[in-house]
Amino acid sequence: MTTPATHPSNIIVVGNSSDNPFAIDVAYAMGQREDIADLISMKSFANSEFCPRFICGARGDTAIGCRLADKTVVVVSTSSRIVSRQDLAMRNMLIARSAKENGAKTVVLVEPDLYYSAQDRGPNHDLGKTITARSKEDLKKFDGQPFSAKLYAEMLKMSGVDTVVTVHNHSYSVQNQFSEVFGGQFHNLIPYEIYRDYLLNSNIVSHSADGEGLVLCAPDRGAREFVREMFHQLNLPKAKFILLNKARLGERKVKISLDEESVTAFEAISGHDIVLFDDMVRTGSTVVKSCQFLKQLKPGRLIFAVTHFYASDEGREKMAHHAIDEILTLNTLPTVLNRDVQGRLRRKMVVLKIEKWLARNLCKILDLHDSSQGSLYQIDMSSKNPRFSRKIWSNSELSELREEREAHVAHVGSSQLSVD
Repeated sequence: MTTPATHPSNIIVVGNSSDNPFAIDVAYAMGQREDIADLISMKSFANSEFCPRFICGARGDTAIGCRLADKTVVVVSTSSRIVSRQDLAMRNMLIARSAKENGAKTVVLVEPDLYYSAQDRGPNHDLGKTITARSKEDLKKFDGQPFSAKLYAEMLKMSGVDTVVTVHNHSYSVQNQFSEVFGGQFHNLIPYEIYRDYLLNSNIVSHSADGEGLVLCAPDRGAREFVREMFHQLNLPKAKFILLNKARLGERKVKISLDEESVTAFEAISGHDIVLFDDMVRTGSTVVKSCQFLKQLKPGRLIFAVTHFYASDEGREKMAHHAIDEILTLNTLPTVLNRDVQGRLRRKMVVLKIEKWLARNLCKILDLHDSSQGSLYQIDMSSKNPRFSRKIWSNSELSELREEREAHVAHVGSSQLSVD
């Protein structure tokens, strides 16, 4: 049984809608027992303009305008099936301004999937810092567009937000920009411990006690450092790690191959369970191509683990492909928990609900005592999804299976493996 944290009186947790279940769960995990709807009113005027109002109880006329004095207001912001991200972004700013103009000491925005990260740089060299020098092609890609992430960061700061907390943001440029605007008060939380705990304690993959039979895979250079650290944190000395290379041949066409820097040869992973990690998926084109490529090696189970799951119609259709055995994701976009949103993918999807983990990290950031106990996450899955018994393989079983798979790879010719 989980014991929630003791909620300090100077912390108020709200959402950008009063019935946001993600925000409610974060608040509860932090020990808040008051309903968000009793703390803030999300009203709209007759002309549809949004106007939040903090409900602070009867404290007399002397408290007018300072009812939130010395309070820290935590605004939990997630996407919705009903309200657009543009509207939610504006709500965030109005809630922050309302908090500050009514005396709040600090405003913290918790946005697991940070808005406007897709337009993470602009059409000029001074609009977005990247790890390598920006090419003419990269600049042209953003020609005529705004550096939206920069504008969003500056507007949040101007509205009264002091601290921004997000989860596994993929863009170096976005992280750099938010760090510049918010100084040391930008926190990009990476869910290593959640993935590590689930992979080591669930039945989603099978391997020996020292990791023999397990392979982690980075689908492209952008995911490389994350997967390297994930590999390190699993601490399984005989697990393996491979790197793929993605070459774009067009807007929707990619070629997948083994990266020349990969330290593990394809012949060494036949029969292994493979976990391919990425930070987000939108259309599913690249991940399906990567899994088709890996399936040529006759692996064991092939798991796609992704932090941010955008369940577009195109993505659902593509990721129903038999090359992906199971999808492991987080609820940073809570709509993924909806069975209609999952569609056919519900038969092979596991969602880890991260509200408890996020609350624990918030306690650290706000320097609060965290007395909560229990798991880091809750597991949500379809009852129609058949679960697999966890199997600890013996070395002899793995050797026999590997020999069988290696014979197949030798027959196909590993040097010829690629998927266009």
